[in-house]
Amino acid sequence: MNNLETYQTFYFVGIGGIGMSALARYFNASGKKVLGYDKTNTKLTQLLMNEGIDIVFEDGIDERITSLQKENTLIIYTPAIKKLDILDYFNQNNFEVLKRAKVLGLITENTECIAVAGTHGKTTTSTLLSHLCKEADLPFSCFLGGISENFKSNFLYNGSAYSVVEADEYDRSFLSLSPDWAVVTSTDADHLDIYGDVSHIEEGFKQFAALVPEDKKLFVRKGIDIGRNHHTYAVNEKADYYSDNLRMDYDKIYFDFHTPTETVKDFVWDIPGIHNVENATVALAILNNLGVDFETLKKAIANFKGIKRRYTKHIYKNGKIYIDDYAHHPTEINAVVDSIRTFYPDKKLLVAFQPHLFSRTRDFADGFAQSLSKADELVLLDIYPARELQENFEGITSSWLLEKVQLEQKEVSALSDAFATIKGKDFDILLTVGAGNIDTLYDPIVEWLSAE
Repeated sequence: MNNLETYQTFYFVGIGGIGMSALARYFNASGKKVLGYDKTNTKLTQLLMNEGIDIVFEDGIDERITSLQKENTLIIYTPAIKKLDILDYFNQNNFEVLKRAKVLGLITENTECIAVAGTHGKTTTSTLLSHLCKEADLPFSCFLGGISENFKSNFLYNGSAYSVVEADEYDRSFLSLSPDWAVVTSTDADHLDIYGDVSHIEEGFKQFAALVPEDKKLFVRKGIDIGRNHHTYAVNEKADYYSDNLRMDYDKIYFDFHTPTETVKDFVWDIPGIHNVENATVALAILNNLGVDFETLKKAIANFKGIKRRYTKHIYKNGKIYIDDYAHHPTEINAVVDSIRTFYPDKKLLVAFQPHLFSRTRDFADGFAQSLSKADELVLLDIYPARELQENFEGITSSWLLEKVQLEQKEVSALSDAFATIKGKDFDILLTVGAGNIDTLYDPIVEWLSAE
């Protein structure tokens, strides 16, 4: 293939994906012509179009495609898309077609690349790492899987010496990267449609870890067998780097941070949950190894605002609380609900959950049922299919999942009816959770509760 610099036009197939959009923003900010296709018009695609990127939502071959020249156009696609006429056209006409992860690897190969992998926690960890790098004014760029509340984007350019990227395990994409530093947050079972079973997932993460040149630049949550030497990190147990003495005071979380040689007391931030302190622990460990002083890191942690749809919390004058989260795996839902129960043990919790993918719902049905049974009341939305078809998963429906949930107050709702359903419920805390298009409920709910 040609060097990336030789391409003047970049066409993204699936441009509305969170990882794809970060790349699109990078090339757009570099002065290249950027255009693309996505199945659904969302808030994110609207933002991309406002930034000058041309996006279509119909799978057809129009003049914008036929006028492209293969000599100076690179096609970038997400492996989540299996069949598309647009993609077929580019392949049949011998355009250079590359996966997102391959292009990300090419962009970052001349940087000191910090890659964050894991079935849970990688978005928070990579976004926090980026925030710390920005506050320390390191020359870095980042490509994130979520929207930072601090810089309101999933992409930021502050130089090219370092790069911070999410290392996506789906379709083994992270094996296309060349990390100089790496984090492995978790290796739980997920994406079984790709890996088959947890042993193959674990092997994939070992292959990713093997890409890191130096043992001292690999950070792995304590308890994970990664197959080579590395630094460990943990919360409430000793490791190479660990945090403990967690306590809450007026909605702020305090913790102490330990390196192999020193203890730094009283870090404070607004992000709840033990799992988030765990993410902070490894981010602090890496920045400490990059030579950033703890006074700077303390200030940076204190002003970290989090990530959109990662425990986004609103407290209203009437006492009600609304939390929105991207969790779409039982382990993630448990982390969110357990945090709510820890800090608000006596409040009535209403959960509205949208399952993501028929295959994931099938593979983890019992786990979903157990985590959702921790609510006081459940509104279960129809399954968001994404790249899958219902006809290939006969009997896997939200009604089928609901039967497994051990609650008296539970029901299935279409997304179109969910807002009206929620408005009719009695609750102290409302949690909307899921990775599909349940986020379309966010603005109406905030507007409604703000007016109450």
